[in-house]
Amino acid sequence: MTTLLIAEHDNATLKEATARALTAATALGGDVHVLVAGKDCAPAAAAAAGLAGVAKVLHADGDALAHQLAEPLAALIVALAGPYGAIVAAATSGGKNVMPRVAALLDVMQVSDVTAVVSPDTFERPIYAGNAIETVQSTDATKVLTIRPAAFKPAESGGSAPVEAVDAQAALAGNAAFVGAEIVQLARPELTSARIVVSGGRAFQSAENFKAYLEPLADKLGAAIGASRAAVDAGYAPNDYQVGQTGKVVAPDLYIACGISGAIQHLAGMKDAKVIVAINKDPDAPIFQVADYGLVGDVFTLLPELTKAL
Repeated sequence: MTTLLIAEHDNATLKEATARALTAATALGGDVHVLVAGKDCAPAAAAAAGLAGVAKVLHADGDALAHQLAEPLAALIVALAGPYGAIVAAATSGGKNVMPRVAALLDVMQVSDVTAVVSPDTFERPIYAGNAIETVQSTDATKVLTIRPAAFKPAESGGSAPVEAVDAQAALAGNAAFVGAEIVQLARPELTSARIVVSGGRAFQSAENFKAYLEPLADKLGAAIGASRAAVDAGYAPNDYQVGQTGKVVAPDLYIACGISGAIQHLAGMKDAKVIVAINKDPDAPIFQVADYGLVGDVFTLLPELTKAL
């Protein structure tokens, strides 16, 4: 079975989520072709060709693909879908945007948030906020999958796949048009790929406290900053920081939860971290049930002390 992997990129660089999805795609067996669709995206295509496990890169370049809108990208994928037994993308905001449309156009079901490949037609995925693992078998001729990046290691470099240009005329924009984008520029590691994540919750009481107490600790550790949904909803942190079932799923080497009670919604996004440290003034907070290490106390007292000790 040959698999088509949809690359996620910004036309210049390839996102790490693609390398992680590639690991899942190779587990399906057979060759893996990577589709790099965009505008002036030759550097991203070259990066994809350098990943180990890639048999061929399909490079589609066109104005309609400049911003990877779901409508033109899905139309292109469907036009290319014929010879492929599986179409795979990372379960990021981009993948979640385009893949359901691809599945609908192909009239097949989508298997979302795959965390393990059992066989070419059988997959595991979390349900009930990660409290149960569902095993799904698909009998569709074309499998449409989104892969949870945190569940797979990134593929290594060292490949030398050929890059083949494909016609982008099938990428019809339809009724969608790009209006604008507000992109957050981060000086710290990207949240979903960071080795260390420091997250804050409702206990910080204001955006000013969130910044004043969390950022120094994150800077000391070289960590990404996350937040609970409660902190995001209260305006303490931007939406891009949200960790949880309706936010980003992370699996870092170290996760430090500060002032986070540990609601199921939040635990679904971070409980796969290798080491979890919880700081909360409530000794009965649910977060301590999943934490490897816990500190009971006020974040406004403990965080400055921890930052100073580092």
